[in-house]
Amino acid sequence: MKALITGATSGIGQSIAEKLSKKGWDVILTGRNEKKLNELKESLGSGTEIITANLSKREDVYKVYDFCKGKNIDMLVNNAGYGLFGKFDETDLDDEVNMINVNITALHILTKLFLREFKKRDSGIILNVASAAGFMTGPLMAGYYASKNYVLRLSLAIYEELRRDRSKVSITVLCPGPVDTNFNNRAGVSFSVKPISADYAAEFALKKAFSGRLLAVPGFTVWLGTWGSRFMPHKMLSAIVYNIQKAKKTADGKEKALKK
Repeated sequence: MKALITGATSGIGQSIAEKLSKKGWDVILTGRNEKKLNELKESLGSGTEIITANLSKREDVYKVYDFCKGKNIDMLVNNAGYGLFGKFDETDLDDEVNMINVNITALHILTKLFLREFKKRDSGIILNVASAAGFMTGPLMAGYYASKNYVLRLSLAIYEELRRDRSKVSITVLCPGPVDTNFNNRAGVSFSVKPISADYAAEFALKKAFSGRLLAVPGFTVWLGTWGSRFMPHKMLSAIVYNIQKAKKTADGKEKALKK
């Protein structure tokens, strides 16, 4: 069995790679940090391949797909992604477009290309990493929340298409709340609630994916929040989320946006 994992150099992606490798899977890892990829390849041992890619660049997305051609990928893990914190009119436009390219465009391309292969074989697993943010509107992280809404809704639609086709291909979408990963530093926030570990999120996601479940929402409190959000008026929910986002501050109490 072989899996492609994007955003594999840290956090949930790295944890998924390690857990799959321990289960005897071969893994293809991709990310921007070549040094970290080589370190992971050395630690995971034989059966590990790496390809350095910046998924904000469309040509690199296709480079990753071409690298995987003919290698009989059984599982696609679309984990790469990041967020920006700040008012929509103040966040850096170039950073935001890059975020959209990684969170949406790269995921969309890889999902479509591998889904076509999986459907021809009538087997395969797609695991898309979204967020609890995918169920909500996100003032102060507007672009990020919107991007995760896209991932969630795309995955839901594909699930129904596969069900109607009676396909043996499965798709799972992971929607965690706060996770203790490098995402916090890159987005320039600290969470006001205790995050779960990347290992827990990865284990939970793989369990749901292997059992063919559509939604993977780790943690009862987060699950309850996502379930309850659908019954709230949009304006009220947006106001609540704004206050939650406002609490995401750096140690000196000042908000900050992502810095390269």
